[in-house]
Amino acid sequence: MQTSPTDRPAAPETPADIVARLRATFRTGRTRDLHRRTDRLLRLRSLLTEHGDDLADALRADLGKSRKEAYRTEIDFTVREIDHTLEHLAGWLRPEPALVPAHLAPTGATAHTVLDPLGVVLVIAPWNYPVQLLLAPVVGALAAGNCVVAKPSELAPATSAAVARLLPRFLDPDEVAVVEGAVPETTALLEQRFDHIFYTGNGTVGRIVMAAAARHLTPVTLELGGKSPVYVDGDTDLGTVAARLAAGKFLNAGQTCVAPDYVLTGPETAPALTDALAAAVEELYGPDASAHPEYGRIVNERHFDRLAALLGSGRTVTGGAHDRDTKYIAPTVLADVAPDAPVMREEIFGPILPIVTVDGLDGAIAFINDRDKPLALYAFTGSPAVRDRLLAETSSGGVGLGLPLAHLTVSDLPFGGVGESGMGRYHGRYSLETFSHRKAVLDTPLSA
Repeated sequence: MQTSPTDRPAAPETPADIVARLRATFRTGRTRDLHRRTDRLLRLRSLLTEHGDDLADALRADLGKSRKEAYRTEIDFTVREIDHTLEHLAGWLRPEPALVPAHLAPTGATAHTVLDPLGVVLVIAPWNYPVQLLLAPVVGALAAGNCVVAKPSELAPATSAAVARLLPRFLDPDEVAVVEGAVPETTALLEQRFDHIFYTGNGTVGRIVMAAAARHLTPVTLELGGKSPVYVDGDTDLGTVAARLAAGKFLNAGQTCVAPDYVLTGPETAPALTDALAAAVEELYGPDASAHPEYGRIVNERHFDRLAALLGSGRTVTGGAHDRDTKYIAPTVLADVAPDAPVMREEIFGPILPIVTVDGLDGAIAFINDRDKPLALYAFTGSPAVRDRLLAETSSGGVGLGLPLAHLTVSDLPFGGVGESGMGRYHGRYSLETFSHRKAVLDTPLSA
């Protein structure tokens, strides 16, 4: 029996089809309505609160994340971002008046700016925080009134599948589409014309994204990484420093874009600091981190092999154990690390913390400035003068004084890189600005 055309399964949508469908939705104007924006954010919030355990299970499968860490760093983090946006969105969207110049004042003209949604935006997420780093940008895109194509990472397949299953249940697929897949799917998406592309990941792919966007003059936000340095002054309580450093460095098994990458300190401070770090790691994870429920795993064998090759870059103070079968690398601190050691040549993105000795603050500033601008700079010092010099004489995406990672949890602070660590910013109001066009309006009465 022949199959009629109506009996044949529908061909899968192409990226071009998806973008065209979402663009048709955007042109209806319905996503601009404040009530619609609020409703979409509330629906996304419901997804996270009603299916948090499903997402936590997926994160456990992909990265070995504990339920506690999954909620703290991904699910609840994104819920707080939604709540902050809902609280302030109406105020952020109000037109902002501008001063009319003297030569136009007699006409009765008024001036203001308004935030216009851009249209259809693409959000490409990485694998290390595959819920937060996909959905937090989506929050800003929806708040701004856009339609969104969300591309989860194929390197976190369980999370990608969970998001692809859940998002269409809570958000209109004609407004938010999920595209799964690897390089071919991402490449096909990048061939389309978007109104903004938001990419989180590494610089190599960032360049590919930027080149693709240039063909359509599409603006981009690139949230990249880099080797985020830590300066430890000799005047600090090293026990407190070590505890905070270890907690920030070894979260998610070191697979965090703003994790402390390496430590700079004076030769007189380094021995005591290494001892304090060894004690802090044991306090966090016990004598065997592989048995601790809060310690994660490396995402895949390729990254495991890359990290294992870096373990010989210095003298092992603590850690060093690793198991390829379980993708486990112990929290590791390396001392006596040379500035040109293999572990110092690229972003580590794993649970290895090298300590490099420098000649005081001048040496630390020179060391930092001789390298690419990092996503974050951290400093532990009791001296206001030292803090002021670090702020004035170095460049980085953000700065954390006395505590690593925490600056990205403050919704009223912009988060983003500079130079090799990225371009653009988001979180809170900055997300709304990123996914909007601030349009200038001059209104001059005809009777003037």
